[in-house]
Amino acid sequence: MSSQVPSPYGSNGGANLADILERVLDKGVVIAGDIRINLLDIELLTIKLRLIVASVERAEEMGIDWWRDDPSLSSGARRRELAQENERLRERIAALEGEQESREEIT
Repeated sequence: MSSQVPSPYGSNGGANLADILERVLDKGVVIAGDIRINLLDIELLTIKLRLIVASVERAEEMGIDWWRDDPSLSSGARRRELAQENERLRERIAALEGEQESREEIT
């Protein structure tokens, strides 16, 4: 009886690049690290690096979906941003028109 699960390694025993990439995207990989530069016990610079490599589906399972709300990456987010901007502009125009009408009534 043969196994239905594909082997992570090629037939020659070496890992196939496509198989490795598939596993990385399926499971996800987190790379984290901090870089600190000190001079005479004075902290000059701290850089905290956090990198997650995963497929979109896996990232969404982990609760990571920031690209849905980024207007530069999502057309839906861009439309929402434009609609909000239009609404703010309409409110501002209505307020200005109201101010102008009240000034005209006084004079």
